[in-house]
Amino acid sequence: MTGLLSLELAEGVALVTLQRPEKRNALSIDLRLELADAFGHLADDAGVGCAVLTGAGSAFCSGMDTTQFGGDRANRERLVESSIAAFGTVARFPKPLIGAINGPAIAGGFVLALYCDLRIASETATFGFPELPRGIPPSYAAARAALPEPLARELALTGRVVEAAEARASGVVSEVVPFDAVVSRALEVARAIAAKPHATLREVKRRILLDADHLRGHLVEDEERAFREALLGDEPDDPAA
Repeated sequence: MTGLLSLELAEGVALVTLQRPEKRNALSIDLRLELADAFGHLADDAGVGCAVLTGAGSAFCSGMDTTQFGGDRANRERLVESSIAAFGTVARFPKPLIGAINGPAIAGGFVLALYCDLRIASETATFGFPELPRGIPPSYAAARAALPEPLARELALTGRVVEAAEARASGVVSEVVPFDAVVSRALEVARAIAAKPHATLREVKRRILLDADHLRGHLVEDEERAFREALLGDEPDDPAA
């Protein structure tokens, strides 16, 4: 572990903070591994009833750290496996998860936000898939986790970035609060949730995950296949791409 993520536990709530503010919390390989490990442990911690995910500094998460892309086969395999582990662990987290979206949630950061059960945004938050590495399409599966189908299609196809006010109006987030209040408000909601019987919360979340798998399980599998092909080069490039 390299200390790229912080974890605070209090009153049945876990506050998980991405700690690369100088990189706008871009998801390096090590950070993705820490994220997967943290949420794996929190899933098994009987004292945790709810979790909050946020980013240090002015951004929630700017997506994957593309400076690590490429390299030899071993590095590219680590890119793939760490990505699938991080996003998969967050997506399948068996307890309520609140996103305290303190700033831009872009590309992979948007995916993390969408995999939260509730999202509370600061006034400076933005959301979207503005630009992704060549050969890696936006995650329509994640978009369908939380967005109406027309909006999911639009954002995945156009790369348009949504401001906080529009995100609230379209249901992407449940609240918009001042920047300085976003984490405290998310923790307030999380504490109220965590105060309920944990067995009941897990049962509700189980149904949420069942519904998500029914809606987008096949999409996730297909996106993982495309991601492997794009990074590992197991299939020839499409000349029309």
